[in-house]
Amino acid sequence: MPRRRPGALRAARPASAPRWGLPPARIHGLSTRTSLAIARVEGLPGDNYVYSGATDQALRRYRRFLQPAGRRPRYPQDAECSCRGCSFDDVRHARDVLDEVRTRLPPRPRAELARAVGDLDAAYLRRTLPDPFAAERQWRGDLWWRRRLAGGREDPLPASGEPTSGRRRR
Repeated sequence: MPRRRPGALRAARPASAPRWGLPPARIHGLSTRTSLAIARVEGLPGDNYVYSGATDQALRRYRRFLQPAGRRPRYPQDAECSCRGCSFDDVRHARDVLDEVRTRLPPRPRAELARAVGDLDAAYLRRTLPDPFAAERQWRGDLWWRRRLAGGREDPLPASGEPTSGRRRR
């Protein structure tokens, strides 16, 4: 029987064969392999708050909340709106999304994401204060990041070039 040429085999392949298309954007601070695994998890149906790009947005929000260096305590603010985009105004929601994605990942990407979030968690514990009444106030008071004092507005980040305190540096 004659052999079929590779070009003929490729031409006979159905057009509906699954293709990943372009690789997803790499998440800052994570490897390409972990970013790809996260993109696959975000592509799965089932959760309204885990969508394409949600993990990157949650990591950026968590870092931005802890970004101003110093010893002043930080107080997470409540989100004014519960839609998918506005809910990231509350850093605790960002931490919820990171935890949900972490539970869905395979072991190696899960460990890498856990290491990245673990450093941020340590800073979050240092910079926030415990709330003894969180179990009564919070919707999910069983999670440690929700048992921290919250309220008010977060301090806005100063524009570039402005001093961060009342005194000027010389």
